[in-house]
Amino acid sequence: MNRPRQLHAVVIGAGIVGACTALALQREGHRVTLIEPGPPGGEQAASYGNGCWLSPMSVIPPSVPGLWRKVPGFIADPLGPLAIRWRYLPRVLPWLARYLAAGWTEARVARTAVALRAMLRDAPALHAALADEAGVPGLIERRGLMYVYPSRAEFEAEAMAWRIRRQVGIAWLELPAEELRQREPALDRRYGFAALVEEGGHCRDPGAYVAALVALAEAAGATRLAQRATGFRIEGGRLRAVRTEAGEVAADRAVIAAGAHSRALAAAAGDRLPLESERGYHAMIEGAEVGPRTPLMPSDGKMSITMTDRGLRCAGQVEIAGLEAAPDWRRAEILRDHLLRSFPGLPRDLPAERVRVWMGHRPSLPDGLPCIGPARGCPDILHAFGHGHVGLVAAPRTARLVAAMLAGRAPEIDPRPYDPARFR
Repeated sequence: MNRPRQLHAVVIGAGIVGACTALALQREGHRVTLIEPGPPGGEQAASYGNGCWLSPMSVIPPSVPGLWRKVPGFIADPLGPLAIRWRYLPRVLPWLARYLAAGWTEARVARTAVALRAMLRDAPALHAALADEAGVPGLIERRGLMYVYPSRAEFEAEAMAWRIRRQVGIAWLELPAEELRQREPALDRRYGFAALVEEGGHCRDPGAYVAALVALAEAAGATRLAQRATGFRIEGGRLRAVRTEAGEVAADRAVIAAGAHSRALAAAAGDRLPLESERGYHAMIEGAEVGPRTPLMPSDGKMSITMTDRGLRCAGQVEIAGLEAAPDWRRAEILRDHLLRSFPGLPRDLPAERVRVWMGHRPSLPDGLPCIGPARGCPDILHAFGHGHVGLVAAPRTARLVAAMLAGRAPEIDPRPYDPARFR
């Protein structure tokens, strides 16, 4: 029996998408090299500082009908939950126009939700299996995720989002005030209603989880190079090597999974893709006295609150300012202050050394869907980036999709919604 030829696949990026992709390609029998300038799971990566949620219900894209009315406020308020730095506005205008158009109608949002649901379905179980294999099963928990509101009225004000979630097969439990308080006794009593999505899960330490997955890949024979990829050598339409700051790495195939830093690499492979950074922040209280039993998101804070192995983390905010602008740490302070209001049992006089803050780059495409598929300039190069707010939860199925494409077989989900050709 003829076995498939072993290929040398270079995966550019060792965040959660790159780590999962390396493992998926190894299962196919390929030799893998990971290229990542920083430490796996390190603070330089979005994987390190995200909200920890494994949320199959994250199917509503950031852009929804009527958002365009709020754009002047996004520019005027530098500390709002979504802010656009005015100096960056001319550069981001084409992306912003596409972003608003993608959510112009409920029908467009619903189409995106169908595509995201296919990508995210069963994600907590996929992550649990990977964590078991990597020897860190305790890092993945499957106890559900909760959205909390001051009252049912605020929940019903988000009727479109919940209607679309139901349409794509997401179920939830509605908790009145008394049951919410029984489940979350430390939560501020101003919250009187919750929607509990039982199929959700979370990661107790995303950075450690990514590091464990990369270590698993290395134990299975992957090579990791602490370098920065800069481009490709393509001859006769076929990939010959990945170029790095330290020289070339011969390769049969390459996967671009460098998150928000993928745009230049995609261009080197023949695709001009509208990738932008949605900068996100987190604040984390070490040794927190109280916190949620189930990870939750307050409707008036628009941030995830999760108890992790490193501390009580709240993550959120969207800031459009590019890759180079300095962080605005006031945004992390807003998260911290809302966390203190949400859990009155936390001390008001927290010493600065107990609060850690972080800023990272969500790699976002304007239609709320990732790019997964072959590059225009060379079919040996595959894109796997642009996951926006769902990078952690979508990584395992992204990896399986990439592995199927590289093998030339039909993938388990329809790949067309994620095709980079939609931007050509």
